[in-house]
Amino acid sequence: APSPLVPAWTLPVQATPVSERARRRRCAGGHVTPRGGAEAGAGAAAAGRRGAGSAMSLRERSPSGAVEAGEDAAAPDGPDRCLSLLPWDRFSTWLHCVCVVGFDLELGQAVEVIYPPHSKLTDKEKTNICYLSFPDSNSGCLGDTQFCFRFRRSPGRKVSLCCFLDQLDRDLPVYLKKDPAYYYGYVYFRQVRDKSLKRGYFQKSLVLISKLPYVHLFRTILKQIAPEYFEKSEAFLEAVCSDVDRWPPPIPGKILHLPIMGIIMKLRIPTYRDKPGTTPIVQNMHQADAQISMALPTVHEVDLFRCFCPVFFHIQMLWELVLLGEPLVVMAPSPSESSETVLALVSCISPLKYCSDFRPYFTIHDSEFKEYTTRTQAPPSVILGVTNPFFAKTLQHWPHIIRIGDIKLPGEVPKQVKVKKLKNLKTLDSKPGVYTSYKPYLNKDEEIVKQLQKGVQQKRPTEAQSVILRRYFLELTESFIIPLERYVASLMPLQKCISPWKSPPQLRQFSQDDFMKTLEKAGPQLTSGLKGDWIGLYRHFLKSPNFDGWFRSRQKEMTQKLEALHLEALCNE
Repeated sequence: APSPLVPAWTLPVQATPVSERARRRRCAGGHVTPRGGAEAGAGAAAAGRRGAGSAMSLRERSPSGAVEAGEDAAAPDGPDRCLSLLPWDRFSTWLHCVCVVGFDLELGQAVEVIYPPHSKLTDKEKTNICYLSFPDSNSGCLGDTQFCFRFRRSPGRKVSLCCFLDQLDRDLPVYLKKDPAYYYGYVYFRQVRDKSLKRGYFQKSLVLISKLPYVHLFRTILKQIAPEYFEKSEAFLEAVCSDVDRWPPPIPGKILHLPIMGIIMKLRIPTYRDKPGTTPIVQNMHQADAQISMALPTVHEVDLFRCFCPVFFHIQMLWELVLLGEPLVVMAPSPSESSETVLALVSCISPLKYCSDFRPYFTIHDSEFKEYTTRTQAPPSVILGVTNPFFAKTLQHWPHIIRIGDIKLPGEVPKQVKVKKLKNLKTLDSKPGVYTSYKPYLNKDEEIVKQLQKGVQQKRPTEAQSVILRRYFLELTESFIIPLERYVASLMPLQKCISPWKSPPQLRQFSQDDFMKTLEKAGPQLTSGLKGDWIGLYRHFLKSPNFDGWFRSRQKEMTQKLEALHLEALCNE
């Protein structure tokens, strides 16, 4: 294989030591050195001070396993060395900031704390975070609730460490690559009765803002830190952030040990080289490790079966709707259920990337509310998760609506829910089901439904049910995409066309007619037993944002490959 055009890590390998005075000037310019709080805070503060020094100082500062000596030593020129330049650089590879959103009687929701203090958010971003961090429904949500949201970043802001983050992104599967236009918000909301407050309730959210779509990881982190934060307040938050600033960068493919407030999480971020549907870290869990408090089998996956349980008789139709980028609304009783269901829908076409917009939790106060609810044009290609009853009327013109009731406990056999006509959906109190006039292209696969039903009757663990469902979606998506991959690969010029005396050859144009002709002998029937109108499904897909995103990505990869081969030919001449 030809050598890549760009070295793997282009940032400086060794940081230049700086004096204490220079370090102070730099911190005064906006980079805040960690101030130690409780427990881990003191060590983290010292680590932060050393962090402005040599590259080696970051290796020495975390004997508890924040940096894995064995693996990092094996790659001394890797990205870990590059992050010794400034305090908070390590933090920034995982999180943009941490926000605390409270309720003010006069102002309503308000951002009370942003940490680290130098983190920048525009007024529009703060407003979106305020409204998206609180449940917007009649469910009450007493107690603790976890959910996530996604919102647009304000344009025009420079991203620090962008070159470094691009390097990290390069080895990720396409569906885990960061979208520079969006942030994720991971929320832990608490609402409890408190007679000492005028409103009679304590209402507050701890929110992690990140560019990373690692839903399971951040949900786990919040579960560990949020209850204690509500007891100990800001000093505890400082200590948490200092711990995160000691973490190794989120390098795909490496086993990472992440210490946070007395526990150590062990995890592995997937790479594009991983075989889809496998989780290599699980195979390493058999080795006892006294230091590991928690091993995460995944950083990004949701409980697929639990999310689809209310509508699993229609999972194949939902797969088609997501694949084709159809406008889709999930109406649920709480943000927890709406966000999990939207994330499950987006993930069901993996390893394809869902290329349209999706909002796991969307409110009437969102800055894109008018854009997405207007009746003057067709609904956009987007998946929205909503809880406010107002949306039942506002979005009733949308072509596909999923109504989710309270997600049942594992062990309850879901009832067969028929596809209903949209005119029957009048309020958010309508019965759970799928409201659409869409006619699927493929015949229904009864086998997967029977398999899942049998699992429920036999009390098969929901994790096992999710594995079955994820494998089903994976095989279905691969059967669909393999003919496209095969055809697009044929657009590459032959090796003999590459000459050092000419410009790199161009890719041949994609022809829909030529592609359709290949399906007779090399179509999805080679890997899938499903019958139906596969040709119609492909024709529809070729007009969708998901095809456009997938094909652009393939074009870019193949063009880079051609340029690399051309460069190799020049070097060998």
